[in-house]
Amino acid sequence: MSDAFTTRVLNITTGSAERVADLTRDCEAFLREVARGRDGLLNLFVPHATAGIAIIETGAGSDDDLLAALHTILPADDRWQHRHGSPGHGRDHVLPAFVPPHATLPVVDGGLELGTWQSVCLVDTNRDNTERKVRFSFLAGS
Repeated sequence: MSDAFTTRVLNITTGSAERVADLTRDCEAFLREVARGRDGLLNLFVPHATAGIAIIETGAGSDDDLLAALHTILPADDRWQHRHGSPGHGRDHVLPAFVPPHATLPVVDGGLELGTWQSVCLVDTNRDNTERKVRFSFLAGS
């Protein structure tokens, strides 16, 4: 079987609070194991209806700013038609339209090609689902 395509699932506990979880080190560890110096593409996919993947700066307040912006755009109140779970949970189901559940990133010489301040993050506003899966897939170039 060819090693041109490799995939793996990361299980992550996001907890009962809204969270931006930095996955950059997990991406790098995956690529060290499977890319082995090759060029290609890393795809991340979150198989959940209430979470997404963002490429943002972390550690300087941008992660909190993102959650604050999402509160402004998608308030956790009773306006949503989708009504189960915690109050305002309907907005969590709209989140993937703003923070998509996937990202595809270039890999050069086995390493992730991110800008200086960019990180790969899981964005999870759903306090009712504390366990998430993120599928990492590496597609090697020819």
